[in-house]
Amino acid sequence: MKGKPRVLGIVLAGGEGKRLWPLTADRAKPAVPFAGNYRLVDFVLSNLVNAGFHQLCVLTQYKSHSLDRHISTTWRLSNVLGQYVTPVPAQQRLGPRWYTGSADAIYQSLNLVYDEQPDYIAVFGADHVYRMDPGQMLEQHIDSGAGVTVAGIRVPRVEARAFGCIDSDPTGRITRFLEKPDNPPSVPDDPDVTFASMGNYLFSTDTLVEALRADAADRDSMHDMGGDIIPTQVDLGNAHVYDFADNIVPGETERDRGYWRDVGTLDAYYDAHMDLVSVHPVFNLYNQKWPIRTATPPLAPAKFVNSGTATESIVGPGSIISGATVTDSVISADVVIEDGAIVEGSVLLPGARVGKGAVVRRAILDKNVVVSDGVRLGVELEADREQYTVSAGGVVVLGKGTRAE
Repeated sequence: MKGKPRVLGIVLAGGEGKRLWPLTADRAKPAVPFAGNYRLVDFVLSNLVNAGFHQLCVLTQYKSHSLDRHISTTWRLSNVLGQYVTPVPAQQRLGPRWYTGSADAIYQSLNLVYDEQPDYIAVFGADHVYRMDPGQMLEQHIDSGAGVTVAGIRVPRVEARAFGCIDSDPTGRITRFLEKPDNPPSVPDDPDVTFASMGNYLFSTDTLVEALRADAADRDSMHDMGGDIIPTQVDLGNAHVYDFADNIVPGETERDRGYWRDVGTLDAYYDAHMDLVSVHPVFNLYNQKWPIRTATPPLAPAKFVNSGTATESIVGPGSIISGATVTDSVISADVVIEDGAIVEGSVLLPGARVGKGAVVRRAILDKNVVVSDGVRLGVELEADREQYTVSAGGVVVLGKGTRAE
């Protein structure tokens, strides 16, 4: 009986995430907390593990301590069965230099490929919020005979200028790969829609190794997967697109089917949280047939006292809402909101404290932020800009450990 193909997953998690500052001032972007219980990296790891990909290497570099710790303490698979999720920091195996791009990160880590000897390599990004079964993408990749398959999501053509765009023929072969083009190409079956790259790739191992070696020798290359490796494979006629719309995840609903969001900016990060809190959310965290996995902190259940209320909101374990009103918000673990406080349309990360009578509107409070009694955030944006970060969309953001007085 023919065995299953051997797949090595490589998760690119070294991104600095400058557009998410101050949330990335003290941590790598994939380590940023999300949705009350999780970190961003949990979404890609859950998708890969749920699909049966159980040999996963997470390449890290920038301020990686909290990310390394999260992976090491949370993502423990069965060593007896040869399963692992392991962080791999930059090791300077090829000389005294750090990674110069995503392709260079894999090239410097090719020992992982030589050790595992996989048939295929899944190269996925670590900072998107979505559900996907990569096993279905692998099946198409094998059937097509392509060297690399690029996951593409359909977006309105008028919005596609912000993405890497894929032009393909009716067979799925990619004919052009364009970075943020002024005139995005359309998909073969709809002139108003464009395939945007999701940053997820499936390679046949020989194809990836040969491409990385050639790229490393090219002094003009930026050594980037999307900017250099994929366009080269397109020129060779070796790349196909996988339509994310064809991916069927167990337990999905019509409302959340095909959800994918790049949370690379503060406003996108905020909007993704707001997608979670409605009665019928655009992205459903409660799908137990394809769970988003993480480690739950050993905290008591959330508590509501002194007529404290939370509506259209998520409230994490260990949090206490005492005589306060919370609406349309995501409250993470170990958050305390005191008497008379009002929290509206906000995201509070673990350990945040909101004092008596305080008002927090359209704000993101990072870990261990303290809002003192009576302080008003998100009410007078001009005053907030003098002390804190305010996003282009008007979201007030307080960095880790800030005290608002």
